[in-house]
Amino acid sequence: MHHKRNMLSAALASAIALSAAGVNAQDNSGDATNLDTVTVTGIRRGIESAISVKRDSTSIVEAVSAEDIGKLPDVSIAESIARLPGLAAQRVAGRAQVISVRGLSPDFATTLLNGRELVSTGDNRSVEFDQYPSELINGVTVYKTPDSGLIGQGLSGTIDMQTVRPLSYGDRVISVSGRYQKNSLGEAAGVDPYGNRFNVSFVDKFADGTLGIALGYSHSDMAKQENQVGLYEPWQQIGDGWRPGVDPGTWYSDGIKALRRTGNAKRDGLMATIQYRPNNTWTSTLDAFYTDAEEYDTANQLEIHLGDYNGGYDRLDVDDVRVNGNGSFVGGVARNVYPLVRGMYNHREDNIKAFGWKNEITLESVRIEADVSWSKAERDETNLENNLQRLPAPQLDSVALDFSGNGFPQLTPGMDYSDPSQLYLTNTIYGSGYGKVPHVDDELRSFRLTANFNAPESMGNWLSDFDIGANFADRRKRKTQAEGNINLGAQGETSIAADLQYAPVNLGFAGAGLIPAWNVPAAVARYMEFNPTTAESYLVPKQWAVEEEITTTWFRANINAMIGEIPVRGNVGIQAQHVDQFSSSNYWDESQPVGSQVIPIADGKSYTDFLPSLNLSFELPAENTLRFAMARQVARPRVDQLRASMEFGVDTSTGRPGASGGNPNLDPWVANAIDLSWEKYFGNRAYVAAAVFYKDLRSYIYTQTRDGYDFTNQVEQWLAVNGDTIDIPVQNTGNYSAPFNGQGGSLRGAELTASLPLDLFSDALRGFGVVASASYNDSDIQILDPESASSVGSDPIMLPGLSKRVYNFTAYYENNGFEIRVNQRKRSDFIGEIGNFDGVRTLRYVKGEDVIDAQVAYSFAQGSSLQGLSLYLQGSNLNNSRYHTYAGTKDRPLETIEWGRTWLVGASYKF
Repeated sequence: MHHKRNMLSAALASAIALSAAGVNAQDNSGDATNLDTVTVTGIRRGIESAISVKRDSTSIVEAVSAEDIGKLPDVSIAESIARLPGLAAQRVAGRAQVISVRGLSPDFATTLLNGRELVSTGDNRSVEFDQYPSELINGVTVYKTPDSGLIGQGLSGTIDMQTVRPLSYGDRVISVSGRYQKNSLGEAAGVDPYGNRFNVSFVDKFADGTLGIALGYSHSDMAKQENQVGLYEPWQQIGDGWRPGVDPGTWYSDGIKALRRTGNAKRDGLMATIQYRPNNTWTSTLDAFYTDAEEYDTANQLEIHLGDYNGGYDRLDVDDVRVNGNGSFVGGVARNVYPLVRGMYNHREDNIKAFGWKNEITLESVRIEADVSWSKAERDETNLENNLQRLPAPQLDSVALDFSGNGFPQLTPGMDYSDPSQLYLTNTIYGSGYGKVPHVDDELRSFRLTANFNAPESMGNWLSDFDIGANFADRRKRKTQAEGNINLGAQGETSIAADLQYAPVNLGFAGAGLIPAWNVPAAVARYMEFNPTTAESYLVPKQWAVEEEITTTWFRANINAMIGEIPVRGNVGIQAQHVDQFSSSNYWDESQPVGSQVIPIADGKSYTDFLPSLNLSFELPAENTLRFAMARQVARPRVDQLRASMEFGVDTSTGRPGASGGNPNLDPWVANAIDLSWEKYFGNRAYVAAAVFYKDLRSYIYTQTRDGYDFTNQVEQWLAVNGDTIDIPVQNTGNYSAPFNGQGGSLRGAELTASLPLDLFSDALRGFGVVASASYNDSDIQILDPESASSVGSDPIMLPGLSKRVYNFTAYYENNGFEIRVNQRKRSDFIGEIGNFDGVRTLRYVKGEDVIDAQVAYSFAQGSSLQGLSLYLQGSNLNNSRYHTYAGTKDRPLETIEWGRTWLVGASYKF
């Protein structure tokens, strides 16, 4: 899409030229005050509201207004946020899910709801935004620079989602909308490609405007359709004779699978706000947010092991081997393989509740705010698999492989795997099945008290007022993960009955043809035994709890001054964060007597960080604004990194202990940041901006193996049982592989943005407009010992989540109720964080993405018989952008995933 990039460059260049030429909304006099009185609707209204938020802020921010949300085919708020300058989304199951801010991993950003930190259903802090319906969010502000009064601030940015405040609305609003959608991949395995969305909102005021109520409900029911080919990791350089027919030193993957994933995702969201303002002194706001999401999917796949493990049958041999110039295996015929047909089922339920009560009291010289909040998130999952192979064994096959194309890697078997009567539940080379039942709950309570005082008259030339405050937050997150083999029942080997079969799925996109599809949980219930446990040695460390108590106090002086003829706004202040962190878990000591091998472990620490900040906004002539910011920023460690879990042992030949696990004694990521932004406004109609930033990360957390770790407590436990069995002294210190604070580095970037209605150039372009941004990021930080060497190699890697280039381009037209807009989100290659089969975070290279969405809408005019009705036609991922991961170089693919295009047709009615 080079023409799109050229359009973006042209738009930005035109914007700068426009500014330099002094064009001001077709009024060369420089008087833009009339622009603020123009009544606008639709797309323009949303854009202008967002511009107002950005212009009025004393920090460097980006914003989305309610009028923007829902105008594009946004199933969740994630897609709306991902269009903002300097932000990028990572897709999961075809949906934008987590957000990177300014080239940093989602770990570095914090998400708030109405100014309060949010819990998450994942193992970490980063919020999965696809759980938040866009229809229930009134606005989003992304703080790229913090101030001392911003609680829960992140290091890369802070994303604050806001719900409706009913007393801010002038009239009653009742809105109902619905959309019907279809996915282009079509029906498979009993799941159709259709889905629907429905939402209703109500806002009104009562009791002479002193009581306001806002209610919202959103429902979505979406089909999950996916085509995927995945290769085993790691790609490795094989040795002599490891894979007969393949030369030593060739880069090679030990397996490949092709699958068709089908399922359904349902989500119900509720929002309620009650606001009471009996007088100008007191305002009380009670708000609640609830979302319940349930999804299931089955992946029916053909899988082939291409390594040296073949269930004891004839050894693999590869003919017609093709190796490219980079030494990567790209094709051949694998003989003597024993393919299996696998069904993998996942069922997940997420539940998020958030409540807050805020009271604002304004006295003669002081304004007091008290805010109390509670939120909780829970996740329950069930993961099951069945493994089938052709019987009687062995029925070895020859499979043609081709990884050389730009599309899906190809695997073409020589045998037919479409007949379910020829495939049996049996003890395959990967067993008969395996299952997991993870559970996560995350609970956060907080209380905040702030006071605002007018500045003394002696300071009135510089300071307008002061803020002081304190916030206490108590967070507790727990995870359990029961697992176990799924074994054959008393009937032994069996095919799956016809009443549990769906229509076969077509893996033709991968060259694999038809394979059976069946009801995996029903097959487990009828033919198999599954008794998950947490007591096995390798499962004991997967159960953990992390607790945090964070007390934040702050002081902020708000600046409102004149330097000569230039107005200056902003703030200066300091925030103190005192953190008590603690984790409890267990480790397995196989040397202990049976029944005593699970040993409790707990650890933690306390520390205090002082975070000064400065924000200055210089209001220059001709609506130019120059912003400068400095701050010390922190990001709390990942929750799963803070776990106390460890796997411990003693080398009886050397007497040295060793372990791997988490680290409850981590310090946070810390950075010193500086920002500079120039913004040129044309009233609230348009703006162009250029910003640069620099972050000096004083530390970075990554997995390291450190010598000299103190294992005194564990060694004492071990010696109590084994002291008489070892003749050499057992040391108290040894190697520990875990997350540690390491050396940091720098992150820097530049951002260009333009939001322009094109009638600024010519009346002939009235109704047309563009919103464009380009972000460029770079860093000298290198992760010296990556957590997942199997995916990204053992050499130093760049920061996870960092795309060096991120582009967003929106072109729109609006006239007499007719609206059309096209949006492109584009990011360059990055290292993504992905949960692997074990449920553990792994790092993989991800190819850059290019996603195009569009919408056409028509709103009937006021006074017509259909006043208030709007009709929509929407399309997402119109270019069918695939998701690609790879190992080191792009000729060594890992995952190639296609989610297809989604079309939506719908209507809304507002009265």
